[in-house]
Amino acid sequence: MIKLIIGNKGSGKTKILIDKVNNAVKSTNGDVVCIEKGMKLAFELDHKVRLIDAEEYNIKGYDAFYGFVTGILACNYDIKEIFVDGILKIGNKDIDGLGILLDRLYKQIPSDVTIVFTISADQSALPDSVLKFS
Repeated sequence: MIKLIIGNKGSGKTKILIDKVNNAVKSTNGDVVCIEKGMKLAFELDHKVRLIDAEEYNIKGYDAFYGFVTGILACNYDIKEIFVDGILKIGNKDIDGLGILLDRLYKQIPSDVTIVFTISADQSALPDSVLKFS
């Protein structure tokens, strides 16, 4: 399942994400992963969360991100929730490409895995290919 947290910069998306991640650790019967560009959330998240810095693994662009996510899911069947902060930063602000990425992930990820993305954009600026997941 794909879920989106959409809003302009400064609208509180990251705070919502932090709350969702920390609640998932308490309620999910599997592993929780959070991917971000930079390590801004290191002290905000429960220590049980696997925090991954996209820059550390040189993840640039949606194809690299797709390969990275499917790779970590392939090597750890216990992952049940993945949270991604700032996907547009990873994808060089390519909004149309984001819709393609979301569709590819939706078709590929196991049905018991949820991926939550924060998207820094006005909802009216997003194409239907993205909004269909909100």
